[in-house]
Amino acid sequence: MQKKIMYHAAIYLRLSRDDEDIDGSAKRESDSISSQRELARSFVREQPDMELFDIYIDDGYSGANFDRPDFKRMMADIENGNVNCVVVKDLSRFGRDYIEAGRFIQKTFPAFSVRFIAITDHYDSLTADQSTTSLVIPVKNFVNDSYCQDISEKVKSHQRVKREKGKFIGAFAVYGYQKDHEDKNKLVIDEYAAKIVKNIFTWKLDGMSNLAIANRLNENGIFSPLEYKKSYGEHYSTGFQAGIVSKWSAVAVKRILTNEIYTGMMVQGKREKVNYKVDKILEKPESEWFKVEGTHEAIISKEDYQNVQRLLKVDTRAGKGKEKAHMFSGLLFCGDCKEPMVRRINRYKGTEKIYYICSTRNRSEGCSRHSIPETDLKRVVFQIIRSQVTLLMDVNRQMQYLQTKEMNFEDVVGFDKEITRLRNEQEKYLELRAGLYEDLKTGIITQTDFKNFSKIYEKQYIETEKALTRQEDMLKKLFYNGVQSGVKLERLKETMQIATLDRDTLLAFVDRIEVYEEKKVSVQFCYQEEMEKMLVLSEFLSSQSSSEGGDLNGKNIQT
Repeated sequence: MQKKIMYHAAIYLRLSRDDEDIDGSAKRESDSISSQRELARSFVREQPDMELFDIYIDDGYSGANFDRPDFKRMMADIENGNVNCVVVKDLSRFGRDYIEAGRFIQKTFPAFSVRFIAITDHYDSLTADQSTTSLVIPVKNFVNDSYCQDISEKVKSHQRVKREKGKFIGAFAVYGYQKDHEDKNKLVIDEYAAKIVKNIFTWKLDGMSNLAIANRLNENGIFSPLEYKKSYGEHYSTGFQAGIVSKWSAVAVKRILTNEIYTGMMVQGKREKVNYKVDKILEKPESEWFKVEGTHEAIISKEDYQNVQRLLKVDTRAGKGKEKAHMFSGLLFCGDCKEPMVRRINRYKGTEKIYYICSTRNRSEGCSRHSIPETDLKRVVFQIIRSQVTLLMDVNRQMQYLQTKEMNFEDVVGFDKEITRLRNEQEKYLELRAGLYEDLKTGIITQTDFKNFSKIYEKQYIETEKALTRQEDMLKKLFYNGVQSGVKLERLKETMQIATLDRDTLLAFVDRIEVYEEKKVSVQFCYQEEMEKMLVLSEFLSSQSSSEGGDLNGKNIQT
């Protein structure tokens, strides 16, 4: 007489976000974990040859793959001989990848002599015939897979619409913000964390390195973004081992310094999953990001953010034993080889002399010293800034005069040499493209050459068009709104009162400083294009009034 088999059953339950409605509301009660548990336990109790071993729950895990913690735990119990029967509500709760689901049901479970039961699908591997196992089950699994793919596409489409509107769809708010209690798709400032973010940007502008900023935060006992989230009870996933407290790092600081969201710009869609079955994340190019301005209150001004981005592109490491970099760090370059200048200190009989030399020469790799004392550099740069500010103030008075006169904007456009040059460039590319047809007809070029040259001229035309539009828009903005639309006049007025040069002033107005031989200094200003357009307007007004205009080229050289 054959011994009756006693089955040690594993109840497997699963529910994911994919099994919710697109708007996040729960589906019918039958799909909930509690309902699955009740149905499966009732089924096991009714079976005379079955006893419950354990219940395995993957709540919040997709059915698109089998990389789930409790599913893995169940498989370990199967391999150890503790479980010989798996009970699920239906095949969709087991998994939605029809290939992998089929492999487990038709190969893996039979190999371990495991009985598989899908209650509402009326499938029991013990009693199912070959046609059911080999035909019906694959078809149902395929339907579940297709459903998963369909839901995934709908979710993506819904998320895209939200991103385009500037609605926040992340699971956790970025450090410095929190989700609005009344609208989870809106960010509001977290006062405590926002203060830390402001400090990080301020310290960077002061010349501190990312590592120095991280060390200061750790020394002051400031929670890292991860630990701060955990302190609020948020279940934030991390790669850190349990019990290990994460600290601020240079990488974490840079992540904050490069996040444009702090300027009030919603930035989303930087990464995406390969597909609904694979958890691998791909980085997307910036051109494909979703950016919407003014969706939330800014923590950092756009000016400070842009200044920080400039500093991050250059070496701003502090000197040995110092926390902050020097005043000109990240701004000073050799005028000939364009490499950064390095700071040197000569000490003699209790006095010290600070000067800058070309880094290429310092490495004995060519160029020349371009040596200039720091005192001379400060004096010259300050003179250049003051003269530039004075000139801009004069331009502003002319702009105010412009507002009282009826002048034709098109006349100003026609006066702008750069706009005229760009328009001539466009005409040249149109003529070149038109000439290609004649060259093709006469056999001077082949069809392949025609296509290649056409693409080149078309690309150049489009690039010129973009430059032309930018120039015209900038001029129009200044023409109708004055200097305030391009440069903050109040900050300029403050600079007029400054007696000595400081780093804040440099970062506010200066993009780059170049040193040439014989202590000649060139200053490239941040508002270069705006300044050039101000010059155009100034010269136009001068021409209209037949008076002598100012000189503004944005690149001043003094000795």
